[in-house]
Amino acid sequence: MDYRVDPFDLQLFEAVVASGSITAGAEAMSLSLAAASARMKALEHRVGVRLLERSKSGAVATDAGRALSRQAHRVLAELDSLHVAMSAFGHGLRGTVRLLCNTVAMVEALPPRLGRFLATHPDIDVELQEMSSDASLQALRGGVADVAIVADHVDTGGLTARPWLEDELVALLPAGGRPRASVRLVELLDQPFVGLGAESGLGRFIQMQAARSGRVPHHRVRVSGFEAVARLVEAGAGVAVMPRGAASRWLTPGLRIARLQEPWARRTLLICHSAQAPSLPGVRALIEALVEPMAPSMPSTLSSAVSSSASTSSGPASTSAGPSRRASRR
Repeated sequence: MDYRVDPFDLQLFEAVVASGSITAGAEAMSLSLAAASARMKALEHRVGVRLLERSKSGAVATDAGRALSRQAHRVLAELDSLHVAMSAFGHGLRGTVRLLCNTVAMVEALPPRLGRFLATHPDIDVELQEMSSDASLQALRGGVADVAIVADHVDTGGLTARPWLEDELVALLPAGGRPRASVRLVELLDQPFVGLGAESGLGRFIQMQAARSGRVPHHRVRVSGFEAVARLVEAGAGVAVMPRGAASRWLTPGLRIARLQEPWARRTLLICHSAQAPSLPGVRALIEALVEPMAPSMPSTLSSAVSSSASTSSGPASTSAGPSRRASRR
């Protein structure tokens, strides 16, 4: 059996079976009687069985013809669905955008903006994955992601990067002892840590900063969310480093916040993508939605929680494709 069946022949066959006549089927498909008859004979030759019983009064499907008609109806319906789906892609109405982001963006600033985007773009899906800033840019350059939200300590050379939001990492400490407005990470390393998973973007970042002083944080426990981190610190399990927004949200009388003195603790989150990415309608729509200011009813939990000395930068203007100004901190 030759499986290379022309969908047009299936449509013609359906028209012949429905009308009971090759002549009527030919008219329905805008064919001459001779052309329609030739196509039906060629179809029978391809499938290897007689499909129609022909007579002077018309044409009736054989048992094999009725079986083919049932299958043809399903196949043609699937082809129609395929055509509709592909047309949507062709017009930029449907698609999937691959978005990578660091821990801070994932849990703080991104959810309300991403929720707004998904609500207003029902035909665009987002594949979201948390990843360290370095790994995100590597994936972006490798073409396995469309957009990445990263901290500005990484080298964005060769990519388009635009400032998005200000971010500050702080120390979360149990109340008691001598209150201090600020501490250095190396001082915290003398105490046990409570943190997120070792594979989280923030976990990797703190590990990297500690390694610069030749130290490794001793994590007594790792959990999956900042609320759990705060509750464990409050219980005396250790100290933690987290975004100021999260620390402020879960602050209780049993906790206190201290600024980290290191410059890397105050960062700008960047939206990065290749120069070609905005040519894809779904990617362009997501980027525009991310940089659009949030309505007063949905304030950014991140930008509202940073220190008063930090300025929020969420404008749409892109930086040059050269290295980040803070690349020397890598």
